[in-house]
Amino acid sequence: MNDSTGKFRPWPLTWLLLTAAIILLDWQTKQWVSEALELYRPQEVTSWLNITLAHNYGAAFSFLSDAGGWQRWFFVVLASAVSLVLTVWLLRLPREEWLTGLALGLVIGGAVGNLVDRVQLGYVVDFVDVHFKGWHYPAFNVADSAITVGVALLLIDGLFFSAARHRKKAQEAE
Repeated sequence: MNDSTGKFRPWPLTWLLLTAAIILLDWQTKQWVSEALELYRPQEVTSWLNITLAHNYGAAFSFLSDAGGWQRWFFVVLASAVSLVLTVWLLRLPREEWLTGLALGLVIGGAVGNLVDRVQLGYVVDFVDVHFKGWHYPAFNVADSAITVGVALLLIDGLFFSAARHRKKAQEAE
């Protein structure tokens, strides 16, 4: 976490605190839902939103949920590796790349939040159930939301801001 002059840069710590906040919020909401609700018994919040305790043994959209159990450890290893790589990226990130830092903090927090569930429980606790006229989006949680927003921000940063940063660095180097 030192810059090119050897000075300590606290900026990555900001994003790691965000990561920790996502993990904590995710864990607390999952605990609350698990204690308050019965499995797969929806509680209506609005005409289009339910809180429904669900156990997801697979990945996004229950992908591989019925694969026989091996998928638990596959997703544990995958989430661990991705979280480690993203954390190294985050720790090396220049201060001016704050949008990337925000995005990485969200993705890491979400990945670790779901990783905790997989290790402790063997499944991920989901509970947000968005629906419309009989159609239900797959249930999700705070960690999933953080990952989704983080990936969207990474795409926005890559598509709209990254090239400008690289042009500016090239001009400064000339």
